[in-house]
Amino acid sequence: MIPHFRKAIGVLPALAVAACLGTTSLVLALGCLPASAAEKPIRPEKNPPGDIPDTQVFIDYTSPEGFTLKVPEGWARSDRADGASFVDKLDGVVVSVSRANAAPTVDSAKADYVAKLEAAGRAVRVSAVKQVKLPAGAAIRIVYTSNSEPNAVTNRQVRLENERYLYFKDGKLVALELYAPKGADNVDQWQLMSNSFRWK
Repeated sequence: MIPHFRKAIGVLPALAVAACLGTTSLVLALGCLPASAAEKPIRPEKNPPGDIPDTQVFIDYTSPEGFTLKVPEGWARSDRADGASFVDKLDGVVVSVSRANAAPTVDSAKADYVAKLEAAGRAVRVSAVKQVKLPAGAAIRIVYTSNSEPNAVTNRQVRLENERYLYFKDGKLVALELYAPKGADNVDQWQLMSNSFRWK
């Protein structure tokens, strides 16, 4: 399941995503052609906003699904049935939980997860799918760019850079998504958050 469903910029409504993740025939019947086929990547802004300040304080988020991680203090939090999101302007952190029979591999992520991501997202361009070793164990890291959802007032979109981490344990798959305007400098902060993930 793709956790791009919140009203913040850069996300698809849950029902639209669910519909577009069905079979090919269902996708065509609903008119849900992959957004990447219908929409071209937006040119990234020069000197884009979205840098998380070096002075940003991080606090612990504890999920009832059995994991913890650090998230930026003061960001707007929205709880959902499958997880939570934390948003500040054009930056966001999303955690979502689904069930899986086995831990994802690079090959399975490319064949299944990435394909669904490209179908449900806006002009998604995946640049890397790798297995990484983190304090919580092995995880899959997916790096990609995408267009944001149009702003509800201005209809403006921005090009986003995204990192998504897939953590697996005991039939539970947690996806940690980090996004910001392309070109923002959040390397250290994103590394802090992805490394802070722990199973309880």
